Amino acid sequence: MATVKDDDIRFSLLLFKTKTSMCALRINLLQKISSQVQTATVLAQRAYHEKVIDHYENPRNVGTLDKKSTTVGTGLVGAPACGDVMRLQIEVDDDGKITDAKFKTFGCGSAIASSSLATEWIKGMNIDKASTLKNTDIAKELSLPPVKLHCSMLAEDAIKAAIKDYKVKNQPKE
Repeated sequence: MATVKDDDIRFSLLLFKTKTSMCALRINLLQKISSQVQTATVLAQRAYHEKVIDHYENPRNVGTLDKKSTTVGTGLVGAPACGDVMRLQIEVDDDGKITDAKFKTFGCGSAIASSSLATEWIKGMNIDKASTLKNTDIAKELSLPPVKLHCSMLAEDAIKAAIKDYKVKNQPKE
């Protein structure tokens, strides 16, 4: 029969303490990681206003309209400095009222939110009224910081380009 030696007991105790210490270290590490993830989430939410986050996570009017239709105007604009590209389309009735608006944007959260908000606002507007919409109105509504103003400018430019395209398509033929 094997006898348990003092060295065996010491080794077992050391092994037990090591395993216990490693478990405690793992728990501590997981708590730190969890805390850092929560902090990163809070910081990410603080970086963007809640309206930007809402329009980014739940964008309104994403899609396309038939660009060949004479009732549809398409505006395609981009910002070479940051790589944002925005396509905004409007559908206009015989009275000049925007009945539908769609967008597709490749860009940051502020660019997507600006597109989404702009399409919401211009639906139901007359094209002349929509052409007066300013980027500062969009930026103010979304609480965009100065470094993101170009995103709201893209939305303004896309609206104007879509209106121009619609008007060109509907010029009287000579």
